[in-house]
Amino acid sequence: MAPRILLARHGQTAWSRSGRHTGLTDLPLLDEGRADAGLLGGRLAAEPFAGLPQVEVRTSPLVRARETAELAGFGERATPWDALVEWRYGEYEGLTPDEIHARQPGWLVWRDGAPGGESTQEVSDRADEVVAWARSADRDVLLFAHGHILRALGARWLGLPIAFGARIRLAPASLSVLGWSYGEPALESWNDTGHLAG
Repeated sequence: MAPRILLARHGQTAWSRSGRHTGLTDLPLLDEGRADAGLLGGRLAAEPFAGLPQVEVRTSPLVRARETAELAGFGERATPWDALVEWRYGEYEGLTPDEIHARQPGWLVWRDGAPGGESTQEVSDRADEVVAWARSADRDVLLFAHGHILRALGARWLGLPIAFGARIRLAPASLSVLGWSYGEPALESWNDTGHLAG
């Protein structure tokens, strides 16, 4: 079986709710985020995933991702990996898009990177490291991480520049699957939130 990557974005935090760029700021989940992480775990425990007994699990070391992995039932199986941390936003950490555009009109992280933080090339290189690792063995992997790095992974899995990530949004506690179609890398599903209440 060719390997797949299952992507789980962390649950809602105060900054993800307000649209603030959250890179290395280590925020916990809100109660809503904790509940949604449990619902994500229920989804992964049910068919067709059946608890993913053979999957290799990795998580961003940041608390919001680790907590999501734990509440989803994968905490003991998850290995922290620095390659999965969120984009380092540098001077734009904690700012909303409107606040950033007041400083730098027309700014787009997918094109411009982050001043004092990571460039698009640095994030692309991290995403490539994860993709190469995922394809290195005949097993599926489950990754708990963050919106922008997971979108970058989606782009690089497909062999596209990470700028493609601007076109594939991810909701908190969503589930996505990167797989194969006719021998080529493909999006099996993206931004699936059918397991969430409401």
